[in-house]
Amino acid sequence: MNQILISEKLYITPELKKKKKMYKIDFFISVFLVCILFSYYIYAEYDKNKNEAISQEILSNIEFENGVADDTTIKFSDNSIVVVLNEDDSNEVLYSNPIQEEDEPGNEVLPRNESVAPSGQKYHTVAIIDIPSIGVHYPVLNTTTDELLKISPCYFWGPKPNQVGNYCIVGHNYRNSKFFSKVPNLENGDIIEITDMTGKKLKYSVYDKYLVDPTDVSCTSQRTDGRKEITIITCTNDSAKRVIVKATEV
Repeated sequence: MNQILISEKLYITPELKKKKKMYKIDFFISVFLVCILFSYYIYAEYDKNKNEAISQEILSNIEFENGVADDTTIKFSDNSIVVVLNEDDSNEVLYSNPIQEEDEPGNEVLPRNESVAPSGQKYHTVAIIDIPSIGVHYPVLNTTTDELLKISPCYFWGPKPNQVGNYCIVGHNYRNSKFFSKVPNLENGDIIEITDMTGKKLKYSVYDKYLVDPTDVSCTSQRTDGRKEITIITCTNDSAKRVIVKATEV
């Protein structure tokens, strides 16, 4: 019996011990990597939710400012936006034009809805986009940068909102319910609503959807034959292509 036990122990060679040790090391490394990846996923989701909250806060502030009263109207006067509270114009609230100016050296007249990103970049809202069929309701920021795209959809190319031409908006596809994640699900006939900063809202009907390479910007062409159109740009789920949705005013 003792001989058998001794013989069995002899089979545990130094090479076998080394392999067992390597298996343990590989196991702990795998667990560590899984924890790192899981932590990154948690942080990424937290960051997306945080930016979503910023976007909705911007939207709430704008809608509150534009909705001063049921009989409020907005008109332009020189370089200011005039919000008229009464028909007799006895009460007016003046806001600076979204175009930046300087009234004194070193003193900027800033847009009333201007915000500052963590990097220090200043930005403001130029429109509001609503797509009822997929639950999209976001401010459109005035320019496209990597930082601003994390906050909300952004103006990419074209005329001012609701003007003749092809107004192009780009937004992230986070493969969830946020930003333009559900844009690939749009179908012909779906309605997209654009509200500019004067409160004017126009409806656009989707008439085309297709994929292009990331470097293909032909969708931004301004040849609309005098029509008002919008183009929505986002990524496919694998980010290999760009989803293009075209809509025209109805």
